[in-house]
Amino acid sequence: MDVKKIKKELINQKQSKFKGNIYHYSQVNFSYNSNKIEGSRLTSEQTEAIFDTISFISKNDELIKLDDLIESKNHFKLFDYMLDNVDNNLTKEMIIEMNKILKRNTSDEENPRYNVGGFKIVPNIIGIIDIIDTTSPENVETEIEQLLSKYNSKNNITLEDIIDFHYKFERIHPFGDGNGRVGRIIMFKECLKNNIMPFIILDDDKSYYMRGLKEYENDKIYLIDTIKHEQDLYENMCNKLLSFETNKDE
Repeated sequence: MDVKKIKKELINQKQSKFKGNIYHYSQVNFSYNSNKIEGSRLTSEQTEAIFDTISFISKNDELIKLDDLIESKNHFKLFDYMLDNVDNNLTKEMIIEMNKILKRNTSDEENPRYNVGGFKIVPNIIGIIDIIDTTSPENVETEIEQLLSKYNSKNNITLEDIIDFHYKFERIHPFGDGNGRVGRIIMFKECLKNNIMPFIILDDDKSYYMRGLKEYENDKIYLIDTIKHEQDLYENMCNKLLSFETNKDE
């Protein structure tokens, strides 16, 4: 499957609002899985209903967190922002805007400790049992700028470069919340930009993804293999939904 066609169709379908296509599939599955990895209790059916109708019918006595609803809807906007900027170089301002879109109108936005709209001001960690230390708040901006400078200086971006960026981004953990979701949307963007098959990390594969991040410094293959598996799944869906020709110029 030609990744240029995937990118073109995602952009065109975003504008057409046509349902049941690769844009619709990507929006719902990306929002559902990326938020689910971070603890959202919404189902895939509820996420799809929110995307289609901005509403859903919950089960009796089912407790739905308002933030789950808001962040599901915000992720749809984040995906659109990513498509609108897909061919632009990553910048510090773009990454901050991604986090701001994701967290807009959530309870975190009302809490100054999360500093929504800027980098973290309170130290954070990854994990609870096998703790991974992250960059101190006072060093975040410098390390993000160094990471971006090194990445953007590359002439030919590979899948391995994108994965490496993701790992280093997650180790910095620049925001009070939303780091994983911003990091995963960045990978999707950079794949589309560099003609590499994009992917959505599924919640079903969360354990493999987390293992890949934890073991990355010792053995990169765990994370690389997990992401290549997700690429295969996304490409299969693209082949199903994009196996047609349009009359528009390619």
